[in-house]
Formats: sequence, structure tokens, C-alpha cells
Amino acid sequence: MCSFDRVNHDRLMSTLAKRIQDKRVLKLIRAYLNSGILIGDIIVSPEEGVPQGGPLSPVLSNIVLDEFDKELERRGLHFVRYADDCAIYVKDQRTGDRVLKSVTRFLRRKLKLAVNEAKSVVSRPWDAKFLGFRTTRFMGATRTVIHDKSLKRFCKEVRRITARSRGRSVRQIIGELNAYLKGWKPYYQVGVSKTRGNEINAWILRRLRAYIWEQWKLPRTKVRNLKKLGLEQWSAMMLGNTRKGPWRIVRHSHIKHAMPEQLFTQKLGLVLLG
Repeated sequence: MCSFDRVNHDRLMSTLAKRIQDKRVLKLIRAYLNSGILIGDIIVSPEEGVPQGGPLSPVLSNIVLDEFDKELERRGLHFVRYADDCAIYVKDQRTGDRVLKSVTRFLRRKLKLAVNEAKSVVSRPWDAKFLGFRTTRFMGATRTVIHDKSLKRFCKEVRRITARSRGRSVRQIIGELNAYLKGWKPYYQVGVSKTRGNEINAWILRRLRAYIWEQWKLPRTKVRNLKKLGLEQWSAMMLGNTRKGPWRIVRHSHIKHAMPEQLFTQKLGLVLLG
């Protein structure tokens, strides 16, 4: 919503001075705000904004927007805010358009903040993206589910990691996949239903089977490895000599039997959703 590289230093310090009596603390915060940024070989001293990525920046940003929260409460609006992301809930599109204009004007004129026009929109709760999720209602119950854009971004990253052209061992691929999933799961798992989670797991397993199939390359290698995985001679010969591509052939029930979920989770250590 807001761009904190445009925070007015004087206004921020004036707000802090109302609560902080120790001038040494205020002086230290002012020094933090004025700390130079290294661009190439030149140090540039900013005249506005808070240092991006700095440990104090999130606190200062919340202090800046505390006045915004109080203004929304004064207007009697229902809203939720996390850092610079804010969702305001109203009854209809017309009211939403009016509120968007008025709060944008407040942020610009009163708080001296730049507003990200591209991300500031009026839309229905089940379409709007807030912190990677959307709100939906089913049979009178309100649920928080992962937003389609967040899921597409997840799938894109899994496709990149499991791309069959990478030429790495399946253990290396699973290691990278686990690192990504372990970071993704704690945040997004709450918005993934059991049915959707099972679908995602099945898709990941299919990609890994296709990756292994591509690595085997030659028909005789495929036949030999399928037999090692427990398939009978005739089945291994039929599948190993097929002209079907990896993505299609790994849907076969015998391939799934040869490379079951347990092979990936128990032997190779794959982490799945659920």
C-alpha cells in the first residue's frame, strides 16, 4: 500500500518526541534514519524514508501508520493491517471507491506517504489478495484460503526446482525442494485444504517420477531399473520401450507401484504437505 522510502524524517521524529523523553534515544534514531546508503563507491545520505531491511525499520513503519489505524477507527471502518498491507471492508463497490480515495488522500497529505497505485484496488474479499491469502464463504462459514496467485508462484518455483533439464541427482533435487517446502509450509499450510494438499503432493510426486524417468534415458536402462524396483520382466519391457514422454508415462499404475510415495518420503527424505 505505502512506500516507506518516502517517510518524512521530521514528521516521524516529531511523532516519536511526543512519547520518548530521552533525547539520546531520539538522537540515535535520527542517526539511524540519516545513515548513508552505499551505491557503487558513493555513500548517499537519504533525506527521507527508512532504511529497507534495517532491524528498526518495521517498528518505525508501524509508528508511522499508527495514526492511520486511529483514523480508520475514528471513521468506524472495519480493517486489518499488517505492516504496510491493509484491507478495509465495506458494503459495496461505490463505498469502496469513495473510501479508497479518501484514505489515499489522508496518507499523502497528512502522513506524507507515497501510495502504491498498482496495489491499491477495490475488489471483493474472495478476489483480493492479502498477505498471500483470500477470504471466502461456503455454506455460511468464512474461511481463509491461499490465493490463486500465491499458489501459482509456488507451482512455478516447484517447476523450476524439478525441471528435467537440470541434470542433478534426484537427492539434490529433493534437498532443494525440501528447503523450499519447509519455508513455505508453516506460512501457507493453514490456507490449504486437505483435498488441495493431496492434489499438490500427487503433482510433486509425478514431477519427481518424471525427473527420474528422464535421467534413465535409454530403454535398456529403464527396463533394468524397473526390474530392480520390483516390476516383472514383461511389464518392465513394455514400459521401458514405450514412446510416451516422461510426464505421460509416469501416470501408469505400474510406474507408481515401482516408485511409490514411500520411496520418496522414507528413503529419499521428501517433505510433503499435510
